[in-house]
Amino acid sequence: MDKTALLAGIVERLEHDCDLLRRAAQTAYETATAEENIAENKYDTLGLEASYLATGQARRSAELRQALLAYQQLILRDYDAARGIQLSNRVTLEDDQGRRQCLFLGPEGAGLKIGRGAAQVTVITPRSPLGLQLLGKQLDDEITLILAGVAQVQCVVEVD
Repeated sequence: MDKTALLAGIVERLEHDCDLLRRAAQTAYETATAEENIAENKYDTLGLEASYLATGQARRSAELRQALLAYQQLILRDYDAARGIQLSNRVTLEDDQGRRQCLFLGPEGAGLKIGRGAAQVTVITPRSPLGLQLLGKQLDDEITLILAGVAQVQCVVEVD
């Protein structure tokens, strides 16, 4: 999958998630404000719980809209060996067992997975430990991450 298709997939997923969350927040809001959900005693908390849920969903919806806007404005740049890995680069890492993972360094939306199987790409941001280590790295550079107290060394085998 080329980066243009990858970017389109990220935008499509974020648009879908925004719509889904907007509808869920609306449902929670309607539940919180429905006449039949007015508390009859101090133990009747359905309306209050729905209000908390609606607030959290509205907050998450705003975060998703911000991520969507960031991707809609993102300019895809090719890898420049003089600058090293930067935002909008797709990076393939390989560990010492030969396992590969493909990552896209994006402005938001960490953890999104686009595609399936060997074509799956995981979105990371420069704020993550892995994203921070990748910034400025070159092809064939190694990075080391400590996961569960174990050092994992991975090599940059492909960048575009």
